Amino acid sequence: MKLFRKKHQRYILLAVAAAVLFAPMPFIKKSWAAAGPVNQKTIDIQLLARVIRAEAEAEPYIGQVAVGAVILNRIQSPKFPNTLAGVIYQPKAFESVANGTINKPPTATARKAAQDCLNGWDPSGGALFFFNPAKVGAGSYVWTRKIIQRIGKHVFAL
Repeated sequence: MKLFRKKHQRYILLAVAAAVLFAPMPFIKKSWAAAGPVNQKTIDIQLLARVIRAEAEAEPYIGQVAVGAVILNRIQSPKFPNTLAGVIYQPKAFESVANGTINKPPTATARKAAQDCLNGWDPSGGALFFFNPAKVGAGSYVWTRKIIQRIGKHVFAL
């Protein structure tokens, strides 16, 4: 028996592994991946990356991180909702929500920018607002905000 086991050990191991892998497991649902716990941080990164893509895709990378940082700065401010979704979906806060471009999948660059700002990088200098002067009328309230930074085509303000 020892000679057989030694000679065929790798086949025995494969057979045992196959039996374990393909054995019926009634405690696992067929849609086990979808039924498992959801990682909230992953969802936040995806949502943040989608808004970064929608609001700043044409901006330089540092500008994309700055847009994400503004959103995170708003969460920390008592003037805004205290959740990521609350800030992003606040009525009239972001053009990309109103026109639906937030629903497009994020780019790899936007995901990286989201991760960088979640890790604490804030090139906006603590800004609570950003806008593109070419798209904002002269009478808009954003012009009353103190401008603290310019990155790409965006202006960042308090």
